[in-house]
Amino acid sequence: MSAVELGEFGVRRASESEADTLIGIDAIAAEGNGERQASIRRWCRQGLAVVAEDASGPLGYCAVEYTFFEQGFVTMLMVAPSARGRGVGQRLLNAAAASCTTPKLFTSTNVSNQPMQRLLQRNGWSPVGLLHGLDEGDPELFYLCRR
Repeated sequence: MSAVELGEFGVRRASESEADTLIGIDAIAAEGNGERQASIRRWCRQGLAVVAEDASGPLGYCAVEYTFFEQGFVTMLMVAPSARGRGVGQRLLNAAAASCTTPKLFTSTNVSNQPMQRLLQRNGWSPVGLLHGLDEGDPELFYLCRR
């Protein structure tokens, strides 16, 4: 019996054919945001996305790109609302760190996103900067994974 059958979940690289499934668990993409949908399709096509899943299907996904000063950057971390609090985000971040091909791995989140900040800090990520101007009135906090 596999871990997935035992009610646990696994993390693996997402395939291009799974883009629509990942769009379905991403609230912004599912509401019809074409840019997010296109990004998810591109991440899957380019092999940049990993998916966490259990026997019921996908629980969340993560995308790592290498366009941030040629370093790894967790561009997106999305956990389905029904799967939050189960360690899915932590496992996805760990998978991103394990697969990162550059010396440094960064991510960012809005100041208003307290749950993401707690997740990053619990997992050893260090705040390294603050950027104003991306989302009006909600600065972006940048983090570095201390591996």
